Amino acid sequence: MFVPSPLSRQASISRRDMLQLGVGAAALLSTGAVAGAATGSDIPTTGNEEPKLAAFDKLMADAMARWDIPGGQLAIAHDGRLVFNRGYGYASVEDQEVVEPDARFRIASSSKPITAVAVLKLVDQGKLALDTPVFPLLAYERLPNAPYDARLDRVTVRHLLMHAGGWNSALGVDPQYLPWPLLAAHVLGVPNPPEAEDIVRAMLAQPLDFDPGTKSAYSNFGFNVLGRVIEHVSGQPYERFVLDEVLAPAGIGSMAIGGTTLEERLPGEVRYYAPDGMAPRPSVYPGGGFVPVAYGSFYLRSLDAHGGWIASASDLVRFMLAIDGSRGERLLRPETVSAMESARRPPAAAAGAGNLKEALGLGWNSVAKDGGYEWSHAGALEGSNASWMLRTADGTALAFVFNSLPADYNGFFGDILPQFQQLIAATKDWPETNLFE
Repeated sequence: MFVPSPLSRQASISRRDMLQLGVGAAALLSTGAVAGAATGSDIPTTGNEEPKLAAFDKLMADAMARWDIPGGQLAIAHDGRLVFNRGYGYASVEDQEVVEPDARFRIASSSKPITAVAVLKLVDQGKLALDTPVFPLLAYERLPNAPYDARLDRVTVRHLLMHAGGWNSALGVDPQYLPWPLLAAHVLGVPNPPEAEDIVRAMLAQPLDFDPGTKSAYSNFGFNVLGRVIEHVSGQPYERFVLDEVLAPAGIGSMAIGGTTLEERLPGEVRYYAPDGMAPRPSVYPGGGFVPVAYGSFYLRSLDAHGGWIASASDLVRFMLAIDGSRGERLLRPETVSAMESARRPPAAAAGAGNLKEALGLGWNSVAKDGGYEWSHAGALEGSNASWMLRTADGTALAFVFNSLPADYNGFFGDILPQFQQLIAATKDWPETNLFE
């Protein structure tokens, strides 16, 4: 069994802290030194140039040069129109393949709002209630002689959407990543790496860290459970339900759950690059030895509902605009959107950017602003990728994706997110173009 080094364990905790960046991002400053004063003037760029929004080109290219990121993508919509959709740098450095505006990237924990909207869709359809206890609903058979924490029977859909189910990975256990999936496969006697449902079944033998609903602590595992709730209630695989009921109505046909290895790279998907000096990690596959972090140190299909999707930046913008019908078919009823953005979470169980002292939102990080609510969510997989979605109170939507994650990802997000927020707020003269058409 692989035991994480102190460094890798700390990195896992930091990743958890980073995934909810957005609400309080303006308060964060880069703490890591960035070498040189590189600019992005030589980075290739694709897509329609928009002179009114040239500052966004400069922000992206300069950030990629400063943080040594090979490829990225940025899309922006205003008044329901896609006004900006550009690719930057390289989808494959080895092949000198440039990033196109429709290239697909892993989005990591930016998958969580997609899962949340799918759950809320089931609520709107009358098939599920926010206060439904999830484990009595799933009714998984327990392992023989396994302990069982009775508090699990009190964990509700609402708790999971607010990261208040009772798990606190700051204490060192994130069952979605090694070595815990190895333990799950062992105790269940299933093939390794285990599937998402297997991880949930194995975790039924583990005690909760706090009473459900009394605290909030960012939880990948809680969104894994929500994926299984979607499957149980809908009678469909998680990916199929989301494709049919959330993404297709939003006009999105290119998103998918990604693959684990380089050989499973999907058509139009970029390659992923670890920062210089990041050592290979043990493979999730038996006998796989050590592998590049992005390609086999985690099993992407078991991350499906909390971190498994691949998408373009424009896909993410389409998704955000469809939630309340700012563009196209409305995914959720107005009262459901209001609950999604205004729900007050319990107090944080731990410090850090991912566990804000006071937070709003079901599946999103929401903040009351400018007479409405601003939603955001970030995603990050070590050695692989970074993403961010932002929808402002006036309905402007922005998404970026990158095919690497700097080693100092706290510094990286703390550097670029405030810049994007400030630039969005400062932009008053928007193009009349509509790239959706």
